[in-house]
Amino acid sequence: MAGNGADIKEFLEFVYGFYRSMNEHKVQLAYEGEITHQITKAFTSLTETTMELEEESHSTQKKVFHVMVECLQNVGKHAEVIDPNEIRKDGKGIFLLCKNEGEYTITTGNILNKTRTHEMTEVLEKVNSLDKEGLKQLYKQQIKEGRLSNKGGAGLGFIDIAKKTGNKLFYNFLPIDDEFSFFVLTSKISR
Repeated sequence: MAGNGADIKEFLEFVYGFYRSMNEHKVQLAYEGEITHQITKAFTSLTETTMELEEESHSTQKKVFHVMVECLQNVGKHAEVIDPNEIRKDGKGIFLLCKNEGEYTITTGNILNKTRTHEMTEVLEKVNSLDKEGLKQLYKQQIKEGRLSNKGGAGLGFIDIAKKTGNKLFYNFLPIDDEFSFFVLTSKISR
């Protein structure tokens, strides 16, 4: 890290503030970068070890793993690239796993073309409006007749996460520029 003493001091203060914020929000795992199959395997293995040491129930472990994999796959498949010179196979984004007394939260974020926000909002609102039976029916319907996006999605991941967690999905589209937004999705898994 190059720079003068003031730059280094400012960076060290940032690191300490980041550490305090992570503790305050009970972040167990934070990552920013490409989401590959290897990253997904590493995160689930690390989380499995931690949950076993903390003697988390088997059913909670299964739900957390399932939602982690689904969320990471969504970022890996659907994240957009802003820099036209950047060539990569897997999507880039952020991933956070947090744990408090009553629940785990899994949050992902990735760049998304603004042309997709309306359609995604409709899907997410539809998913959030349904009960367990409604989600089951929508899932079956999407498998039978769902239109696939150009990246392979038919909203099945969102439906599946809501089914597994039994909770609503929290999301936001934060503007980056005229063409892109940053899509943030949070799923809660009760313990």
